[in-house]
Amino acid sequence: MRMRQSLAQFEQAFYEESALDRSRRERLATTAQQRTRKRQLEKIHKRGSIRFALLVLALIATAVVVTIAMFETLYMVMG
Repeated sequence: MRMRQSLAQFEQAFYEESALDRSRRERLATTAQQRTRKRQLEKIHKRGSIRFALLVLALIATAVVVTIAMFETLYMVMG
């Protein structure tokens, strides 16, 4: 009787430990997925910020070049 009881207790402990391990693995996998997604979003945001800065610089440079060309042309026509 004692052998069966200890064996049943051992099996019960094994099932409980298996369930805890399974839930721990699922929680770790979820956490890893969240970290991966967060890193991807940060990378996308950083790329977007750099692209926006380059766009602003290109627009400013275009405005400067057009203004200089306009005044040069005006000087040639008037002079």
